[in-house]
Formats: sequence, structure tokens, C-alpha cells
Amino acid sequence: MSEGKIKQKQKLLYLQKILLEQTDENHKLSGPELIAQLGLYGISAERKTIYDDIEALIDSGLDICVEKRGHSNVYYVGSRLFQEEELYVLADAVASSKFLTQKKSNELIKKLQQLTSRYHAQHLKRTVYVGNRAKTYNEKIYYTTDSIHEAIYSNRQISFKYAEYDLSKNRRLRHGGEVYTVSPYYLIWENDCYYLVCYCNKHEKICRYRADRMEDVTVTDRRRRDLSIDEETLAKSLRATYNMYGGTEASVVLEMSESLINVIIDRFGDGVHPNPIGGGKFTVRVDVQISPTFWGWLFQFGNDAKVISPEWVVNDAKNELKKILGGYD
Repeated sequence: MSEGKIKQKQKLLYLQKILLEQTDENHKLSGPELIAQLGLYGISAERKTIYDDIEALIDSGLDICVEKRGHSNVYYVGSRLFQEEELYVLADAVASSKFLTQKKSNELIKKLQQLTSRYHAQHLKRTVYVGNRAKTYNEKIYYTTDSIHEAIYSNRQISFKYAEYDLSKNRRLRHGGEVYTVSPYYLIWENDCYYLVCYCNKHEKICRYRADRMEDVTVTDRRRRDLSIDEETLAKSLRATYNMYGGTEASVVLEMSESLINVIIDRFGDGVHPNPIGGGKFTVRVDVQISPTFWGWLFQFGNDAKVISPEWVVNDAKNELKKILGGYD
């Protein structure tokens, strides 16, 4: 078959490509303009065949809108799989994600740009800049999370090496590159990082590992360990806010300034029940794990937030503050 005949058979595909890339509600092409664009790909077309081809694309599900421009019709793609505002949200999330490297963020954004016209793609690129963000050094995190998901869904164990940083910011493998074998159960997104909740064969207990510090992740042929009821309860509890870092579970009452109500809802969800107590204050009961991470979160608000019950947690707060003060004596 000659190249010309092959091109003609591809005409519908190229016509769809032109409409998707070059048209939107503000950029429309007439029949002659579509013919000219096809000509750039070495494809000849006539006005009547263009009309028939557009009807075929409409019948196949492509949302092609037809409008009048003078005495001629003009065409553009209306609704798409993702609307422009939806792509903005996705692109912003990709750009600001710490677990993706800058290179991988750029690659994904380019792919998102292919889901809209070239005109909207330019706007998309301009709106996704997020400055001064910490980006991960581990380019492999993208594939690490994919392997973990595969193991969870196929009920298999994984093996990996675990890395950490020294004071010179050099990345090195823990314990000389020891291989860890674990049964993965939950991959959790928390504070712009992925965490794996798993049963570690070495430690013989439920553990947590940061996914971006895992190296050489391999899905094994070994079946994942079945958890006991208590282990399953613990694993599920580690998915909650502040549980990631361990500590004693407690239901605490906080007293906070009214200006922090948005902070509470953002952190614990709209299921919390704030109780106004006057003086620009409110109390709220929340379930947390008492850990350094929890204290770090609470103490950042200074006098605008404190624990008022239970008493043992109040005493823990005092002791933590004494330790901090002692560091300055």
C-alpha cells in the first residue's frame, strides 16, 4: 500500500488530533482551515469529506460543537475528559507534591497538558509554578509506590533496603544495606509523604517506613503474613492522624482561641464538635496519639492552644515544656 493511501486511512485520526489540540471555545476552525491543517500532514481532503468525517467523529463520541461564522461553519471541541479547572487542580497537586521529583512533576504536567487544547495548555503551565517547595531526592519513589500497591493487591511480601541521611546530607543505606522483608498492608499519604504500614519480619511487629527512603523495592513470591486481630487493629490505627509516629492513644480536650477553628477542622475534619466557652475561646475533644509529633503541632500555637484534660496528658504537656525550657538553661 502506498504512503498516500496509508495517510488517507489515517485521516480521521489526524482530524481528531487537530480538533483536540488546536480548538476550544475560543479557537475554532472552519472546513477550509481543517483541510489546510490536514495538508500539513500530507493528507488531502475535500469540503464534503470533511463534513462526513466530522459527523463520524461526533457519532463516535467526540463532542464537536458547530457554529456559524458568516456563511460557513466552524468547529471546536466542547467538553473533554477533564475540564480546564479540573486540570488546574491536578497540575497544582503534581507541582507541589514533595514525593515527586521536579523532573517527574514536569513529566506529569506535560502529560496533563495533552488533555486539553494547546492554548489552555499554555495557561496550565503558567499557573502550576509553586516556589520554595522541598522536592524529594529519590527519583524512584514513583515506581516504589507502584510496587507496594502491586504487592498489597496481590497479597505478597516485598523486600527493600532502607536509606537515611547523615549530617552532610549524604544518603546512605541503613545497617550497611541490610535487606528488609515485610508484609505490606497500607500505604498512607500524610504531610506530603507516603508511609508504609507493614509487618516487618526482622522486628516481628507492625512497623512504619517512609516510602521515599526505600531502595530496590522488589515484590517477592512469598505470601503476605496474615495478621492477628490485635495486629490488624494496630495496623488500622496507624492510618489515623498523628498515629503515624507512635505513642499512647488518648481522647483529649483542647482549649483554643476561636481564630484556630479552621485549623481544627482542617486537621481533624468537620466531624469535630467545638464548644464555645466565652472569652474568644472554645473547647473540642479529639482522638490523638500522645507523641512528639502531637506536641510539636500543639505547641506551635503558643498561648492560643492547650490541653485541659485528661490530667495525665496535661502533666505530660508540662513535662514536655520543661524539657524544652531546660534546653535553654
